Amino acid sequence: MRVLVVEDEVLVGMLLEDMLCDLDYEVAVISTNLVDALEQAASADFDLAVLDVNLNGQQSFPVADVIRRRGLPFLFATGYGTSVLVSPHAGVPVVQKPFGREELRRALAKLTAGFA
Repeated sequence: MRVLVVEDEVLVGMLLEDMLCDLDYEVAVISTNLVDALEQAASADFDLAVLDVNLNGQQSFPVADVIRRRGLPFLFATGYGTSVLVSPHAGVPVVQKPFGREELRRALAKLTAGFA
């Protein structure tokens, strides 16, 4: 499966890319800012997405809205916990930063279970 990664911290994005590759996912694109993420969410070829909630002070919820309209699954990665998620994203799966490969694997397995 191809993954859109939206992460503003370059090192975290690289670590996430390594974890995804270890889990047999392919990273389609890594986006580091809201403008690019919106473009990628609308047009890139991917099967699911991992979205950092906070992108240099801007929330990624508009990106999630685009992905949702495309009917694709996504999860949030955040250090702020689930309390920052607002409707309609309150029920979206979250991996709490910092997370390891096993936490990511479990979250992705749950996320893709309904889309397999």
